[in-house]
Amino acid sequence: MSASSRQPVSLALRLFVLAAVWSLLALAAAYFVLVSYYRAGLERNFETLLDLHLFNVVAAIQQDESGRIYGEPQLGDPRFESFHSGWYWQAIRLGGSDQAIASPSLAGGRLALKNTEEAPFDDAFRRVMDIEGPNGETLRAVEQLVLFDRTGDRIAFATAADLGELDADIAAYRNLLVAVFTVLGVGIVVITVAQVRLGLRPLRRVGAALSGIREGRAERLTGAYPREIAPLTAEINALIESNAKIIERARTQVGNLAHALKTPLSVITNEARTEKGPLGDKVVEQAGLMRHQIDYYLDRARVAASAGVVSAVTEVEPVAATFARAMGRIYADRAIDLTVDIEAGSRFQGERQDLEELFGNLVDNAFKWATSQVRLSCRQAPDGDRKMLEIVVEDDGPGLSEAECRDAMRRGRRLDETQPGSGLGLSIVRDLAELYNGSFALSRSPLGGLRAALRLPAA
Repeated sequence: MSASSRQPVSLALRLFVLAAVWSLLALAAAYFVLVSYYRAGLERNFETLLDLHLFNVVAAIQQDESGRIYGEPQLGDPRFESFHSGWYWQAIRLGGSDQAIASPSLAGGRLALKNTEEAPFDDAFRRVMDIEGPNGETLRAVEQLVLFDRTGDRIAFATAADLGELDADIAAYRNLLVAVFTVLGVGIVVITVAQVRLGLRPLRRVGAALSGIREGRAERLTGAYPREIAPLTAEINALIESNAKIIERARTQVGNLAHALKTPLSVITNEARTEKGPLGDKVVEQAGLMRHQIDYYLDRARVAASAGVVSAVTEVEPVAATFARAMGRIYADRAIDLTVDIEAGSRFQGERQDLEELFGNLVDNAFKWATSQVRLSCRQAPDGDRKMLEIVVEDDGPGLSEAECRDAMRRGRRLDETQPGSGLGLSIVRDLAELYNGSFALSRSPLGGLRAALRLPAA
């Protein structure tokens, strides 16, 4: 399928996708920003708590006369007393003795702190690191080097706590955000759909009104429209009025031309009939041909004008019924059986007199050549993005060969001079169909005679 034949994306879908994608991206960005800020805040508070415990440990540890460190910090948190609880403290006298005391939760063990190359101290002799705990858990540790003035010893104090509690708080916060943002996202999508539908409702009203004009139920757009759409509806109404004026002017000119030409032809014909002889007969004959040619081209001009009337719609069934009655009376002596099968709701997007012209030529031609049977049918059929009427007229007469079918639609071509007519009927049908962007074809009918297939726009 080529790019030009693809169905364009609807305006409502574009607006909805744009609003929905932007809203979802904004929610996703807000989610990650909030989680990041929440994590950073929790980690700051976590480290602040570790610093507070560290300060209390430093304040509680002392040295005796021999330089040994001792003390029992009261941190007010029973987790420092529970075995491998995930909360620990320790104090290590650096130097030759390497003496250490620690919280009961360490059970005589030590924290596996990183070396200074992996986690260097800052200017305040403090460092923060993540280490592995006694149970394989991840701990956040804060270490501080303190120099005792009296002895000159360096004591390394450290507190550590399990990051799993921090991660659990963050996971709970994430779950809460997901739930809230999911509800918010669904609400935004619903509001977006309602907003788009409400915002585009005037355009749907314009579309419905234009459909009514096309189907002949209205002549112009009526009603109040929003300020943004009002200029569009005004221009459409102006275009419809301009189109109607052009059509009316064309019809008037066609009528004036018909009177201007037919009156002199009538005078010439009457004068020629008074002159007996070959010259008078020839003038009458040629004047008749000129009248037929004028009628043919005037009909084309009239149809070309009327085909542009957007509001012209004609019911097919009443026109078919009219011709069925007329043909029954005209050919009553031949006892031809006419079958009419019109699909319910079939409507022609065009002028009634043009449909009458089409039916008149086809049905009359079928009755002229039929032996005993004529069939007229009409069906609606899709054709891309539009609907078409398939009108078929068939008879059981002698029919035509493929070459004769082509010749029969040539203007003025008569395949049998014994039948009355000007030879313009089928060519008029072809031209009318083309003017309405339809088609006309002749072929062999299953009844044995001619099959005339006509495709016209449906309303």
